[in-house]
Amino acid sequence: MLIRRAEAVDAAGIAAIILPTIREGTTYALDTNMSEADALAYWMGPDRETFVAEEDGVIVGTYFIRPNQAGGGRHVCNCGYMTSAAALGRGIARRMCAHSLEHARVRGYRAMQFNFVVSTNTRAVKLWQALGFDIVGRLPLAFRHPTAGDVDAWVMYQQL
Repeated sequence: MLIRRAEAVDAAGIAAIILPTIREGTTYALDTNMSEADALAYWMGPDRETFVAEEDGVIVGTYFIRPNQAGGGRHVCNCGYMTSAAALGRGIARRMCAHSLEHARVRGYRAMQFNFVVSTNTRAVKLWQALGFDIVGRLPLAFRHPTAGDVDAWVMYQQL
């Protein structure tokens, strides 16, 4: 698997991953009806670096990294990750997170923070914990899950 910076020509492959995840509405606090253009503008915006994970020329995952805050909080980064439904369970997210942690160190970030990890996304929570993230905060009933109702969200953090 190759993880590389996303390019404009990757937009269709990225959209094929992020749109179904956004539409499902179970893991990201994004408008489930956002347009493809708005979804791509969010994921590939100028305030972040976007990467793709590729196998045999096919994009199977994508992530972005950006400063979590401006000014005095700029030394902490934030990331978002999505894997194609066809590639779930193959370690793509683990490899993208490992890549992002290394890239964050190279970029001089001193910590990585996930601001809003939906508690029902247990697969991601377990993975982030296995990769060294701690749950440092609970946002009670902060996410309106389409089938589970209002559920907690976690703030997860790792010093680099």
